[in-house]
Amino acid sequence: MYIRRTKTRSTAQGESYYSHRLVRSERVGTKVRQHTLLNLGSHFEVAQEHWPQLCARVDQLLSPQAGLLPLELPEGVEHKAQEILARLVASESPTPSAQVPETARADIQSVDVNSLELVRPRSVGVEHVGLWAMQQLRLEALLEDLGLTGPQRAAALGLIIGRMAAPGSELATHRWLQHSSALGELIDFDYATMSLMQLYRTSDRLIRQRERIEKALFDRTVDLFGLDCTITLYDLTNTYFEGDAGSNPKARRGHSKEKRSDCPLLTLGLMLDGSGFVRRSEIFAGNVFEGKTLQSMLSALQAPKGALVVLDRGIATAENLSWMQQAGYRYLVVNRGRERESVPDDCITINTTSDEKVHLKKLRSEDGKEVRLYCYSERRAKKEAGIAKRFMERFEAKLDKLSEGLSRPRTTKRVDKLWERIGRLKEKSHGVSQHYQIELILAEDGKTAKALHWERKPVKGTLVTHPGVYTLRSNETDWDEERMWRTYIMLTDLEAVFRSLKSELGLRPIYHHKEERSDGHLFITVLAYQLVQFIRRTLREKDINDSWTGLRQTLNSQCRITATFRRTDNRTLHVRKASKAEPKQLRIYNALGINPAPGGVNKLIA
Repeated sequence: MYIRRTKTRSTAQGESYYSHRLVRSERVGTKVRQHTLLNLGSHFEVAQEHWPQLCARVDQLLSPQAGLLPLELPEGVEHKAQEILARLVASESPTPSAQVPETARADIQSVDVNSLELVRPRSVGVEHVGLWAMQQLRLEALLEDLGLTGPQRAAALGLIIGRMAAPGSELATHRWLQHSSALGELIDFDYATMSLMQLYRTSDRLIRQRERIEKALFDRTVDLFGLDCTITLYDLTNTYFEGDAGSNPKARRGHSKEKRSDCPLLTLGLMLDGSGFVRRSEIFAGNVFEGKTLQSMLSALQAPKGALVVLDRGIATAENLSWMQQAGYRYLVVNRGRERESVPDDCITINTTSDEKVHLKKLRSEDGKEVRLYCYSERRAKKEAGIAKRFMERFEAKLDKLSEGLSRPRTTKRVDKLWERIGRLKEKSHGVSQHYQIELILAEDGKTAKALHWERKPVKGTLVTHPGVYTLRSNETDWDEERMWRTYIMLTDLEAVFRSLKSELGLRPIYHHKEERSDGHLFITVLAYQLVQFIRRTLREKDINDSWTGLRQTLNSQCRITATFRRTDNRTLHVRKASKAEPKQLRIYNALGINPAPGGVNKLIA
């Protein structure tokens, strides 16, 4: 066994490169022929002086004496030898176990049980389900139509499924594909030969085709689920950069929703339908103002006139609402007014899916063009009252501490310093300081204080006096109270979307400095979210309502692994297959209608 290095000229670019093949010499009659075992690719990282040791180690691993004569190998050679062994086993034609009768699969061999070795475990569960979702959405066929070559399509699949299974940077995904995942076995591609730069360049190609990909995926989900596209949800979130990202014009400092205002930010805008599927995404500068993005998004999306757009408070500016009326859109928003109003007495009461009571009252405006829906949620009231109580207790405790300090020696008593401290307390009080009247009692010198008095005086129309109360407004005047409220609640599901993007799918942080690479990182996360949403929507129809984190943890424990035995004829049997699906995994596979033994069975006798 040896490695052959051959110089090859690329006909497309006219550049020459070297290819590497693992070759074995075999005697056939009176002649010796060379048989190629594996194509090792053009980027072969093992130094040429170590090739004989590498080949000797591969021969040793294939033989029944593998564990008896350990070799002293340079760093990296052992890993490469194990990788080549796994590829040799995987190159054997797999037996799809779910399609062959048990009697036909019987393969009885005599082996030494004590020689059993289990090597190269690789995760396969999330990869298997992710590929199924891609097949249903015809994503790989779409990438081929967009002109991506086979290796580029493999890179795209690796990027997207890697974000689903092991969220992180593209660098982390590259390591995952090469050292932790069996995705390459499922699509018959060797990720060990793929460079990190190939992933980056594929990310660049994906972001350039963003609009076509998003439209095709959304149209496919509409066909599969029969979605109602008359309702549109819109919201923004942001992510932060590690580093200054000086070469990215979109990297700007602004208000970070993760309290990382010390870093440059990048903003992602999502427009979704009522079922949570992404209709369109847009990437803005980090300092973008929420109220300034809606018009450009709706115009670019070409959303149908008359569609109902559900907006968060930050986007529902008077300018946006006026523009939407003129453009023929309907809207449903939270009223931006700071003062909370009491729910009228003659309201209706509905029960939510979680057995919560919500009280609603709809009132029409004087001109009849708009309605207000006053809402009171008992559960929300308990939550907000608890929050307000906690913040007020903290604020009062700090005021008491300042007051006690005035009676002790060597503590600050100067009036100007005390007001500075009180000002800092108000700044950090989460808004509850408005409910307090604070007074400093001056000493005879007029420059120091001898006492601090405070009194709680709740301000009407606030969270303290009206917990659980909020008001919706809409120009859809014909809907009843319950339909309007349940439609708005869809927007709270959008918040879960953003949590999924950020915590479950690795949106944060960004390590790239180039604009296209940063945009590509966000777009890969959006594509991963589309697949996750498709999987979860399908599973919900089968009464499986787990979060993606829970599903991922369940699926990630299934692995493909190689079992090696020494046979009685002194040859070695290598069998590679997936571990048997556990009950929770089997339930998911059955709900999706896919094979619970991903990758089939590969056998090699050496």
